[in-house]
Amino acid sequence: MSLTPSTMLELGTEAPVFSLPDTEGKMVSLNDFADAKGFLVVFMCNHCPYVIHVREQLAAIGNEYQAKGIAMVGINANDSSTHPLDSYEKMKEEVKNTGYTFPYLHDEAQEVAKKYKAACTPDIFLFDHEKKLVYRGQLDDARPGNNVTVTGNDLRTALDAVLSGQSIPPEQKPSMGCNIKWKAGNEPSYF
Repeated sequence: MSLTPSTMLELGTEAPVFSLPDTEGKMVSLNDFADAKGFLVVFMCNHCPYVIHVREQLAAIGNEYQAKGIAMVGINANDSSTHPLDSYEKMKEEVKNTGYTFPYLHDEAQEVAKKYKAACTPDIFLFDHEKKLVYRGQLDDARPGNNVTVTGNDLRTALDAVLSGQSIPPEQKPSMGCNIKWKAGNEPSYF
């Protein structure tokens, strides 16, 4: 397993706009979440061992924090021609099997991943109610094989701060995971 860190997009960055299909074929856009207290974007996929390691916690965070007014989406930007387990059809199965309650979106053109400067799976971006980036980094210290329990602690602390209107310290640990599987010739320039 190759370990790739997130790019750590600059705090205060405005959430890039997008419009992508969910696993039911419905188009979902940033504007759909205008009234949310916060907006959480997780670049993820089906096959990555780092995502598989935390997917139950991602589902739990989605359930818990959507009920509190945080909007959440998962976005899969992997090239399914080289990684068929990340195909749109397999995404539908993933939602069914994991119980994700948040929209799981397909970024086939990989343009949204580039707008967010996403680098790995999972790659986590939390925006406040004004859609300004306040947290980007890891879910917690757990990684496959390191015997640390998956709690979502780092992300939960940031989500709670957004909900209570508190600031989040700028010293944040990058997310780590598999690199996004870019289509040949479509690799972003930010690496």
